[in-house]
Amino acid sequence: MGIPLKRVVVLDYGSGNLRSAQRALQRVGADVEVSADHRAAVEADGLVVPGVGAFAACMAGLDGIDGGAIVRARLAAGRPVLGICVGMQVLFDAGVEHGVETAGLGVLPGRVESLRAAILPHMGWNTVAAPDDSVLFAGLPGDTRFYFVHSYAAHATTGRTATTCHGEQFVAAVENGLVSATQFHPEKSGDAGAVLLANWLGAL
Repeated sequence: MGIPLKRVVVLDYGSGNLRSAQRALQRVGADVEVSADHRAAVEADGLVVPGVGAFAACMAGLDGIDGGAIVRARLAAGRPVLGICVGMQVLFDAGVEHGVETAGLGVLPGRVESLRAAILPHMGWNTVAAPDDSVLFAGLPGDTRFYFVHSYAAHATTGRTATTCHGEQFVAAVENGLVSATQFHPEKSGDAGAVLLANWLGAL
């Protein structure tokens, strides 16, 4: 018998590139389901929280399926979570957009605020400075580029943090215990994104 595939749920709460994330994870050998089902999301080997658009809208979508309870139940059970783009941002304490602060899930300490840059959104390929002991970036050279689309970011948090500069330095990825997250889109980052997702999958 072969080794069973790792089961991953991409959380469907009405936001994010669900099918792109599903295909990218399948490419690296995961058994992937797109679902809002509480039990499936809690019990899977890995949970991916995607997200595009506004912080407040994503939080409203998560609240609609009790997504915060799903994430907290997974972490309490020792099961990993990966946030992508706004799916990363909502893991923080709060997000501030257009002067309005919205509470996040509070899994990662810190606030998400507008980038101070001459050109917004930050859209396109950029390099990421990752720590030497990173699991996500293992095997990737320092000049590897990933695909970003965002105007807001966290500027500091705890855990192993990777950074990028667009106008100013910001958190491009974080690994904090069971929680991993990327501000960029690994599912849109070609072979580099595939390596990162494979690294995450291998750690489940």
